[in-house]
Amino acid sequence: MPDEPRKPRLLVLASTYPRWRGDYEPGFVHALCRRLTDRFEVVVLTSRSPGAARSETMDGVEVIRYRYAPQWMETLVYGGGIVAHLERRPWKLLLVPGFIFGQYLAARRLVKHRRIDLIHAHWLIPQGMIARWLVRHVAPVPFVVTSHGGDLFGLRGRWLQRIKCGIATASAAMTVVSEAMRQEVGELGLRPQRLEVLPMGVDMRDRFTPNDTTARCTDEILFVGRLVPKKGLSYLLDAMPAVLAQRPDAALTIAGFGPEQKVLQAQVARLDIEASVRFLGAFTQADLPALYRRAALLAAPFVRDTSGNQEGLPVVLMEAIGCGCPVVAGDVAGVQDLLGDHADRVCVDATDTSALAEAILRVLAHPAEARERALSLREAVARRVDWRVIAHGYANLLESRLTGAVGAVSDGTPRWGYGK
Repeated sequence: MPDEPRKPRLLVLASTYPRWRGDYEPGFVHALCRRLTDRFEVVVLTSRSPGAARSETMDGVEVIRYRYAPQWMETLVYGGGIVAHLERRPWKLLLVPGFIFGQYLAARRLVKHRRIDLIHAHWLIPQGMIARWLVRHVAPVPFVVTSHGGDLFGLRGRWLQRIKCGIATASAAMTVVSEAMRQEVGELGLRPQRLEVLPMGVDMRDRFTPNDTTARCTDEILFVGRLVPKKGLSYLLDAMPAVLAQRPDAALTIAGFGPEQKVLQAQVARLDIEASVRFLGAFTQADLPALYRRAALLAAPFVRDTSGNQEGLPVVLMEAIGCGCPVVAGDVAGVQDLLGDHADRVCVDATDTSALAEAILRVLAHPAEARERALSLREAVARRVDWRVIAHGYANLLESRLTGAVGAVSDGTPRWGYGK
């Protein structure tokens, strides 16, 4: 019998990746990779972290973790993200060269010895930069680069701008996770051969689903996310005294971790709302649905931080909507893509703490109406962001670049539901 044809080998370059099964770190890159294994042999190259295996297979994905510093110093990525770590502890800039060149050297070995057919770089900087170096100096392997938000909206400056433009031009295709990001690409002068809007997905069929047997609390406000400025938690805390003045039994539950935790806890003490605020720490993906199903609402007060960084398309918001949880969200550009016609009733300028408090109080005062609106929003969103739809879109795009079919620059129409 003839041998089965070899699947094309896809090398995925990433910064953030689950360190082990059940890790609470963001897992959206792995969620995509494991859904590509039916059409690709997927090899992920990411950074090492204390306690993580140097190499392993997770859900059919080969994961290789490279060294970039002595093990006890490999703290640049996890626990809040690279940008947040650098802002809080500038000495970690010393880790950046090793982080970048360590991944380049490890990727170079893989491209030379493993017959890599295609590269998917998550984040323009540094992974897109590394992919461009590989193409120029090692082998002409086509690469697709995906920007998730912070790397596009943040990391400003003339030098960084030139790097981003070079990466986009050299790529076989570029994806962004929202229409607002597509517009930013044009404003920044990036000119990829092909540009698509393809968000990360959410499992709305099996995991993030409503549960009619779980009763919602009447006064629990939920926050989920990393404790970094762009998530806007400080504004939510400032809004809580006004909420408590009208709803004394209201309580804020915070599920997340990050470098701002001590600062935020000090803010809680200063506002004298410690009895109404709980910091629960990190939760795994498997444990989050129970929180979304129980809460009266999810407050996601996204903002654009002082560096220009903001959310691309917030996965937390999609997860909550999947569970039928009412939401109040900060009015940053990428959220409009997700909410569509519902945005006016859900979004608020989170820096206006009075408006934020009023939006939360409206949801708490009208729970039946809020839940009906949440289920209507879920129905509209699920058709566009369920992982089965999103993964199919990425697989089609990657395969088209593999064959060398270079199309014209996209006309700008968001490819929501790509491949359906």
